[in-house]
Amino acid sequence: MTSPINQLMNARVWVMLILLSMLWGGSFFFVGVIVTELPPLTIVTLRVGIAAITLWIIAFMIGLRPPRELRVWVAFLGMGLLNNIIPFTLIVWGQTQIASGLASILNAATPIFAVVVAGILLPDERMTPLKLAGVAVGFAGVSVMIGMPALEGNGSFIAQLAVLTAALSYSFAGVYGRRFKTLGINPIITAAGQVTASVVVLLPIALTVDGPLDVASMSVDSWAAITGLAILSTAVAYVLYFKILALAGATNVLLVTLLVPVSAILLGSLFLNESLETIHFVGMLLIALGLSAIDGRLWQRLKRAK
Repeated sequence: MTSPINQLMNARVWVMLILLSMLWGGSFFFVGVIVTELPPLTIVTLRVGIAAITLWIIAFMIGLRPPRELRVWVAFLGMGLLNNIIPFTLIVWGQTQIASGLASILNAATPIFAVVVAGILLPDERMTPLKLAGVAVGFAGVSVMIGMPALEGNGSFIAQLAVLTAALSYSFAGVYGRRFKTLGINPIITAAGQVTASVVVLLPIALTVDGPLDVASMSVDSWAAITGLAILSTAVAYVLYFKILALAGATNVLLVTLLVPVSAILLGSLFLNESLETIHFVGMLLIALGLSAIDGRLWQRLKRAK
């Protein structure tokens, strides 16, 4: 039985959510660089493998140790399947067929699934008309901001379905991950445990399907991208993810997928001299409106003020 959480997010949680969106916003770029050189299963295995090493180093440096209970490692395996193995593999494979912009839009469907899945499975995260409306408006904002041409795309329908399935898997992971709060496990250990369990499953599969990694053939750009993907977009990001999940619940933590395209576009404007157009601001406004509806506090105040 999961314990209740506070579904109204305070300023601290919002800051963590925005930082997480920036870390995950970079993942689509990193994958876009690597996918031209490496097969999908190898990319995913390297991602979780390097992340696992990084997280255990951090854990041991601050005095944390791996749990010994079998039930905890079984929970890590379940989380690894739902949060890493299934979605990472589907998204990376999908990006071999469709553009990263379209992939990020499809991934932004995660909160829609989360509202429904959490509403059915978690008694303290019941769906409401305001939440559903907020998710719909936010998703519309993502589509507007990135552009309707990206939605049309020329990519494979199966590839698009794969990314949508990844989004559904993320929503189940958000619900499943609530159990780690009741187990009293530190977010760093939770993050390390689930990526470690993922490596155990993925490594033999990747070696069988893709064969051994030819390290000498990898470019400097690919090594830089896989390092950023593993350490920033996975290791650091998951510590934030599990902290937000414990504080604010499954529905709220998965709002990050609406913010990821915003972060990607803003980072491109700041560091790559990409221009911001009016349509981007319209999309961001819709996303902000949708997030405010899901958070609910502003709308509750307006209702009381009538």
